Amino acid sequence: MLYKPHGYQRYAEEFIITHPEAGLFLDMGLGKTVTTLTAISKLMWDIGKVLVIAPKRPALDTWPEELGKWDHLKGLTYSVVMGTVKQREAALLRDADICIINRENVVWLVNQYKCKPWPFDCVVIDELSSFKSSKAQRFRALKRVRPQIRRIIGLTGTPAGNGLMDLWAECYLLDGGKALGRTITGYRDQYFTPGRRNGMVIYDWNLRKGAHEQIMDKLKPLCISMKTEDFLSLPDRITIERTFTLSAKSMKQYKQLERDLLLCVDGETIDAVNAAALNTKLQQISSGAVYADDGSVKVLHDERLDALDQIIEEAQGENVLVFYAFRHELDRLKERYPEAVEIRELGAIADWKAGKIRLLLAHPASAGHGLNLQSGGHISVWFGLTTSLELYQQALKRLHRQGQTKTCKNFVLMAKGTYDERIYYDILTPKAGRQATVISALKARIEEVRKCTRT
Repeated sequence: MLYKPHGYQRYAEEFIITHPEAGLFLDMGLGKTVTTLTAISKLMWDIGKVLVIAPKRPALDTWPEELGKWDHLKGLTYSVVMGTVKQREAALLRDADICIINRENVVWLVNQYKCKPWPFDCVVIDELSSFKSSKAQRFRALKRVRPQIRRIIGLTGTPAGNGLMDLWAECYLLDGGKALGRTITGYRDQYFTPGRRNGMVIYDWNLRKGAHEQIMDKLKPLCISMKTEDFLSLPDRITIERTFTLSAKSMKQYKQLERDLLLCVDGETIDAVNAAALNTKLQQISSGAVYADDGSVKVLHDERLDALDQIIEEAQGENVLVFYAFRHELDRLKERYPEAVEIRELGAIADWKAGKIRLLLAHPASAGHGLNLQSGGHISVWFGLTTSLELYQQALKRLHRQGQTKTCKNFVLMAKGTYDERIYYDILTPKAGRQATVISALKARIEEVRKCTRT
């Protein structure tokens, strides 16, 4: 296929070429993958092997698919470093321009080169935000080899899903600490003050006055940011909040657990030992089933499935993508809808794109990054919500992206008066507001991009 880049893609491509340390905070659906590969193809004369680190699904599907799709990229060879240890080792030995690996294998990869030179001149981190924790093993592993990397490209549409504290680790991998300091402690002390605490234990941190602007100024030479609505004319996406009422019996069980942290189901005690576990249990109850201490599932009601029935009926035969939160939700969805296909099944993604699947079931963690699902449908339903803003926003963009021709309808199922409403209104919505301030502060000047388009 002939590649005809948008003006903003040429701008981003040029940014990568002229910046050995480049952060692209591009909204989902703006074509980060092909833009990055195009820049890499123009840099091959100057760089040796390239490593792409991506979530599992994009590593298996999206990056290889893009390399095979565009005419100007067909000269690039690649090897997917996944599977068993022997398969990964064999993939590394192949003569390929680009090695593609999932982020779960980063520690293993770095350990492969403990006693020999790191072979990758250029590293691309797809979904840079998955390296936001400075304590995570994958971050520490990549940090060890960072001095041996000549070029690095970080891609994400959600750089600060939980606040500006996330930015330190991500930016350290880009520039080795030049912008935000060499340690998370120094970054925290300079820009934050302790928030809620219990003695020496600090639960959260608050930005110092003026710190937001200072951080954004530090990042401007390192990163560019673009929002979909500034550059693409996509069909609308509307979110429809669909609430339903639990039965008196189910609400009584819900309130009892909320009050006592205990719920007795079929004579078996389920103990929510802390606030996080309690909230998970509450979410499960509103969903219709709950895990007992022995791992068994106790089904409580089908009200949420009944609510989904109504949405599917309203879809009038249109394909529907359903996001679930718990394994028992997946099992109950399959039981209710035998024709449903889980996204991890062999050939599911290709069949969805071909319009062969009426009901596709996906956990946002397995379908939230990099997958192009827009050709298969335009209706999504959150059967079970995630508390992760990153996963939520990424999942929404699986259908609402370039190539979509219809208005996208995003249904959010919520049981009235339950933790569902807290997740949506108190957790996801405020986080989205904080995220928007980061994106806005780093947005590339639209006029600059328009000038690039005209030239």
